[in-house]
Amino acid sequence: MSEPGTNHQKALDRFLAEHPELAAELETLNPLAARAVGQSMKEYRQERLNEAFEAEAERLGFFAWELTLQLTSANPQEFEAQRLEVHREVAQMAGMDWAEYCELHGLQAKSR
Repeated sequence: MSEPGTNHQKALDRFLAEHPELAAELETLNPLAARAVGQSMKEYRQERLNEAFEAEAERLGFFAWELTLQLTSANPQEFEAQRLEVHREVAQMAGMDWAEYCELHGLQAKSR
């Protein structure tokens, strides 16, 4: 499996490729707006991209990391398997019962 940062960058690249209107918008950002918040244009552009990515994840009912997995998985089955594995790890770290966690997060509690 790739490093998380590498996967996230791949997901951002794919997201941009699939949303040309966003790519165009990001290329025409106002440099004065970046300067007003104390950022370089590169930082300002990256922040706007991250906001759009997170908004898309929320629209789909995902966390941003789930959208990253979806955009970098080879197929829907791989995505679902990886997604559930991360959720299992989170449930375990939180000391929660898997079935209870699934109910709380609207997941189907599948056995391994």
